Amino acid sequence: MTAKDLPALGIAELQSLLRQREVSPRELLEALRDRIEIVDREVGAYLSLDFEAADKEAEKANVDLPLGGVPIAIKDIISVAGQPCTCASKILRGYRAPYNATVIGKLRAAGAIPFGKTNLDEFAMGSSTENSGIKLTRNPWELSCVPGGSSGGSAAAVASDTAFGALGTDTGGSIRQPAALTGIVGLKPTYGRVSRFGLVAFASSLDQIGPLTKTVRDAALIMNAIAGHDPQDSTSLDEPVPDYAVALDHDLRGVKLGLPKEYMVEGIDPQVKTAIDAAVKHLNSLGAEIVDVSLPHTEYATAVYYILATAEASANLARFDGVRYGYRTENPKDLLDHYGRTREEGFGPEVKRRIILGTYVLSSGYYDAYYLRAQKVRELIRQDFSKVFEKADALISPTSPVPAFKFGERTADPLQMYLTDIFTCSANLAGICGISVQCGFAEIDEKRLPIGLQLLGKPLDEARILQIAHAFEQSTEWHKACAPIAATLRNA
Repeated sequence: MTAKDLPALGIAELQSLLRQREVSPRELLEALRDRIEIVDREVGAYLSLDFEAADKEAEKANVDLPLGGVPIAIKDIISVAGQPCTCASKILRGYRAPYNATVIGKLRAAGAIPFGKTNLDEFAMGSSTENSGIKLTRNPWELSCVPGGSSGGSAAAVASDTAFGALGTDTGGSIRQPAALTGIVGLKPTYGRVSRFGLVAFASSLDQIGPLTKTVRDAALIMNAIAGHDPQDSTSLDEPVPDYAVALDHDLRGVKLGLPKEYMVEGIDPQVKTAIDAAVKHLNSLGAEIVDVSLPHTEYATAVYYILATAEASANLARFDGVRYGYRTENPKDLLDHYGRTREEGFGPEVKRRIILGTYVLSSGYYDAYYLRAQKVRELIRQDFSKVFEKADALISPTSPVPAFKFGERTADPLQMYLTDIFTCSANLAGICGISVQCGFAEIDEKRLPIGLQLLGKPLDEARILQIAHAFEQSTEWHKACAPIAATLRNA
């Protein structure tokens, strides 16, 4: 195997090569560096790279550890000591994280090497990565299309073979939706399963860190490293962590999969619906029993999500005032002018929109009408899932109602953009786990664009949805296809 072949590999494949000393961590980093120089000028997945620090870690890497010597890309909203943490926002220009997020410490303890920070929608607020305040990231399957968001940079890096695996964050679908649009695997863990310490908060009751990878097994390997209790995160769950890779190869006999009628409604792209219908039949052929279920409060999920998420965002983003770090306006007249102009100049339009919406729903006279009522409906949504999981082990749905769309197609209508989260945000409201795995392609303008199958699981039941996703993945050919920009280099 030559150096140019290495970027195409997944983490599980690299483990074998590293442990047999057929390749070194330094060689992996060098292969990635060469691939990034060729590909990322077109894709634009990365905001910053630190190969100098990564090389030093590679020199002393213990390849016998679970992720020993494997380079991992990190969404640029997760703190890595000494590296930029811009959240893709002008307001954090020049800021470098003074400490490591817990997940970074856990990755390093497992032997992984963080080496680069990936692009995102500013402060993770978006579904296409078009809201980045720094640069554009393109979909490796079709450069005129978005990679999804907000973890679009992490997804595009994995899909274009410029990362073996990456960390993203999911507040309303921001891991699963870009995974679907770029044809890879994205796992949103149960709320509290992975520490949020060191994650720059968007919506604290919804945010969760998780992996984006080339295969389900790779997602399980990263979850083994990053899951677990953290006393530095008050919302972290103190529960035992299983070995997520152990149960992957179990068959689906006896597994009950629920098909929510509310998730197969009008408005889904016909090619997406066809692919999901085929995936359901295939899962049934593997031994899974398909049962019809109902989540009656689904129609309110998007509205509830955008009330609660914006309310929490308006509170969390109050700290960015230009006083202690980041961007600061020039020559303010007084302190009030300093605050106002710094935030007006430093935040992008989508962040401002969400701060205004969030401040409105929390304001006197509207708190009960919007925020409090949304919290009550959130509980009804959680109860819907609890009842359904008495009948089913996991639920099936599309990840996104549409394949990747072209740049600018939805930016003029924020509501249409928000509706791309319709199948994903309920899981965040309920705090359950979910995964997206590729299940087909849509043919649009003679271009093939990936389609994602979403599996939703009970709280702390990541092992089950990984098992189901793995069985589907390994019995189909979809995961073997690669983005054209990566295929060209693989076959060169």
